[in-house]
Amino acid sequence: MAQKLLIDTDPGNDDAIALYVALADPSVDVVGVTTVMGNTTLDNATRNALALLEHVDRTDVPVIPGAARPFSDELVTAEEVHGPGGLPEHVREALPEPTQEPVDGNAVEFIVEQAREHRDDLTIAALGPQTNLALALAVEPRIAEWVDDIYLMGGALTVTGNVTPMASFNFYVDAAAASRVVQEATPKLVGLDVTERVYVSTAEIERLQGEPEPLSTIGDILAFSIDEVRDKFGNDGGLASDAVLVADIVAGLLDYEDAYVEVDTTGGPSNGATIYDEHGVYGHEPNCEGALGIREDASYEDIVVGRLEELA
Repeated sequence: MAQKLLIDTDPGNDDAIALYVALADPSVDVVGVTTVMGNTTLDNATRNALALLEHVDRTDVPVIPGAARPFSDELVTAEEVHGPGGLPEHVREALPEPTQEPVDGNAVEFIVEQAREHRDDLTIAALGPQTNLALALAVEPRIAEWVDDIYLMGGALTVTGNVTPMASFNFYVDAAAASRVVQEATPKLVGLDVTERVYVSTAEIERLQGEPEPLSTIGDILAFSIDEVRDKFGNDGGLASDAVLVADIVAGLLDYEDAYVEVDTTGGPSNGATIYDEHGVYGHEPNCEGALGIREDASYEDIVVGRLEELA
């Protein structure tokens, strides 16, 4: 039986690729997409999710809006990275107009309901800020006991951040929510330690851009970070950070280590930083698993591109 997967997301280019990979893989059954502010506003994130599902004829997957702002901080988005409205303008224009409406209700209720119904048949993948998941845990703390795994896209345990020198974007946007989930959910953290180490090659992206829809637009989405990768890392390819997390769910891409982690919520220059007690200074038991390596026998590009091609 396919593993049931609930995706909490703020699409976002890399969120889009992650969603496509999950939809294409027969080993998972996407039970719903809950949306959250982050890469863009909640309204834009919800519309993007609906359009992405329309693009690959998966309007059977419900979309449920969630939090429109962080717990206490002012909303910070990443539209300067992803494009106005959360996706590059030419991608938004290429995607079909959604015919599906968001489901009545809210993301917190949906997360709790799905966890209660599916129990350990369900995996939760939080690809954006953790606000929805933190609120769901506040309503029903047993979620962490019920479900199989909770994955968080965020953190920088042994490397520097990408929005401040200390913090990854998803944890920075709502540090209080990230802290709550790390403290209560025993999650798997998939952060910058691994997401900036794997790419889809430029040659493969250009090949996808030359294919019929939906692959051509998927290639355009992957192409959004080619210049950044070349300038920042000196590598040839495109990042799709959230897809690293989904690639692990569907094919076991990553190596994890038990870790004790705290998330800084002081509001200062280290706000949102992941404080990783690598050497056990605190003497605390691990409260999460941190992805710190890529399996030598796994190919990120093969996993991602192989699934994407199933959408053709």
